[in-house]
Amino acid sequence: MKVSGNKAPDGVPVKALDLAGVHAGYGRTVVLEDIDLALDRGERVSLIGRNGVGKTTLLGTALGYTTLHSGRIELSGRDISDARTYDRVRAGLGLVPQEREVFPSLSVYENLAVARRAGGWTFEQVYELFPQLGSRTTHKGNQLSGGEQQMLAIARALVGNPSVLLMDEPTEGLAPVIIEQLVDAMHTLRAQEGLTIILVEQHTGIALEFSDRTVVMNRGRIVYDGPSAVLAADEPLLNSLVGVAGE
Repeated sequence: MKVSGNKAPDGVPVKALDLAGVHAGYGRTVVLEDIDLALDRGERVSLIGRNGVGKTTLLGTALGYTTLHSGRIELSGRDISDARTYDRVRAGLGLVPQEREVFPSLSVYENLAVARRAGGWTFEQVYELFPQLGSRTTHKGNQLSGGEQQMLAIARALVGNPSVLLMDEPTEGLAPVIIEQLVDAMHTLRAQEGLTIILVEQHTGIALEFSDRTVVMNRGRIVYDGPSAVLAADEPLLNSLVGVAGE
């Protein structure tokens, strides 16, 4: 598809990310079925559900980590269904992985430098977002606390200057005081004009507060896609979709 500005030839606004009719998984094993998920430019969506329902697989499919059995994936109007992962990153996808995956033998500065791409986010800006990193630029990845590693994982994704940021469980396993700092940073990101975000989050309270729209997955399918406020106001519905409500 040829794209002119932010609109397709027929005048319809181009989606920042569009997964249409996606079936995907690992090898012959299908994990995701009938996934239709489209985000407008600058939209923020929370993705919740029980463990093992396919949330991380959905993010991995957008990045090309899985086997796409059928369907189409478009990024800013460009079909990336067959693109390699590094081409998808160059085209504008960014990931904060669940396991953080910082380079343990590289310094904070070096971890950022290897991911740096031209754009609005600079080293100075991510240090402002995470002052702890600014004071530890020469510390190696394996010398950081778990919270600092998570901050570095987010900062590294940001200096890649993505148009679509995928965040996979950024608060997992962290102390409440660190979670509070990360949530503040996430709200700062939410205010960034034009940055599209998918947040996978087990703490449903954090997820529902973060975005106006929430998607719930179960057994590899989307079972709810609608206002976060509806779920926040209806605990029985939330529990029926997700199980025990998060904190």
